[in-house]
Amino acid sequence: MLQLNDRFLFVVVAASHDRNDFSSFCRSVARQGLCLSRPQFNVLYRHAAPMGSTAKEEMNKFWDKNSRLNRPMSPHLTIYRWSVPMMMSITHRGTGQLSCLCSGISAFAAAALLLPGSYPDYLDLIHSLSVGPYLIGLAKFGIAFPVSYHTYNGIRHLCWDLGKGFRLPQVNRSGYAVIGLSVITSVILALI
Repeated sequence: MLQLNDRFLFVVVAASHDRNDFSSFCRSVARQGLCLSRPQFNVLYRHAAPMGSTAKEEMNKFWDKNSRLNRPMSPHLTIYRWSVPMMMSITHRGTGQLSCLCSGISAFAAAALLLPGSYPDYLDLIHSLSVGPYLIGLAKFGIAFPVSYHTYNGIRHLCWDLGKGFRLPQVNRSGYAVIGLSVITSVILALI
């Protein structure tokens, strides 16, 4: 079935589809895999460092050292003054996740086109829910804004990749432009 010569691995599988042959083949592969711990295969693990302590011990050492040296706790976000680039970065990450969700909603809506029946029947069903035009418009805006914002901010990042617009006034101006374009595009899409 599986034979391991000193340096080479030869696999010989019988041309049979019997379940017993397959299971014995799998057992042989697993056994020979264990043989990789032989000394001639020590190249795989020669440079691995042994673990001398656990993660909890290392964490305790870290905090003991910090308290012994009177190091302060990291202030995190409380010491920073919020700025346009900071908010844009956080919002870009969030809208990336929301865009995936909105794409899923749109795919679900497109799949509804394959349902049996006709369009007026489903339109009547939606009207019977008594949702109201304002809530529908708000839902459309909620779907359109993350996608448009993420797209425009992605274009802004591509401009940065070209080395353009790194001065702080340009960063702020392009940030406001992205926000404005996103809102205008989302309103237009919601009104359609």
